Amino acid sequence: MNNEVIVLFGAGSIGEAIVRRVSAGRKLLLADYNENKLTEMKQHLTEAGFVVETIKADLSSRESIKEVVAKAQSLGDIMGLVNAAGVSPSQASPEQVLRVDLYGTSVLLEEFGKVMAPGGAGIVISSQSGHRLPALSLEDNHALAMTPTEELLNLSILQPDVIKDSLAAYQYAKRTNVLRVAAESVKWQKRGARINAISPGIIMTPLAVDELNGPRGAGYKQMFDSMVTKRPGTPDEIANLAELLMDRRGAFITGSDFLADGGITAQYWYGNVSEVRNSGAQK
Repeated sequence: MNNEVIVLFGAGSIGEAIVRRVSAGRKLLLADYNENKLTEMKQHLTEAGFVVETIKADLSSRESIKEVVAKAQSLGDIMGLVNAAGVSPSQASPEQVLRVDLYGTSVLLEEFGKVMAPGGAGIVISSQSGHRLPALSLEDNHALAMTPTEELLNLSILQPDVIKDSLAAYQYAKRTNVLRVAAESVKWQKRGARINAISPGIIMTPLAVDELNGPRGAGYKQMFDSMVTKRPGTPDEIANLAELLMDRRGAFITGSDFLADGGITAQYWYGNVSEVRNSGAQK
């Protein structure tokens, strides 16, 4: 066993699929707010031969994130970070979505950017939803990318007159994730580390099942019919891409976002606009 550490935020299907590919022979630290999920995932991975530690963590809290950083540092050199944590628009209020998915992810990028080992790499699981927003102004893009993290939620673009519901909050959060990945990658590069984002479409996870059974479920099913795959994606399909990005084969890639959605965003903007837009479906 070497002294390398992989950290996963979010004990869900996509995160597990990724760390199974990149954690063999390394120490794995799982962080999640739900202790039952941590226990269950630790059992699965331990039985599969991985060396696993867990820590309860709150992505919306800087202090909690710093505790995860300290725990990871105590285990060894932090070579990998996977952020697959977050809440969906069907699960949370606009304020909660912004606090967890936007602010929390920004803090995570900042705090881990201070400690990543040379040669390390990270992945943020964003969403196709960030690609559903129209183009923002250069000023708004710069503000979302560069505003000091503790001031982010005070931006005028993130106030209730703009963010009218949880879906809008989710879209802005995921757009911000991609912008922050690009901005923070500049700092990560100074440590010889890389960070990228993946924006999945509809992936079959428990969260997606909640969405399928929610008010936008019919829109999802309509969307599947229009996709090249005629089906949602799988966690393993996202993990295949993440493995490349975290591997030495992806050493030339950093600060980037990869849309993996079965082509539905292209249809949203350039195809059968009314059908796809009226579905309202999001990852």
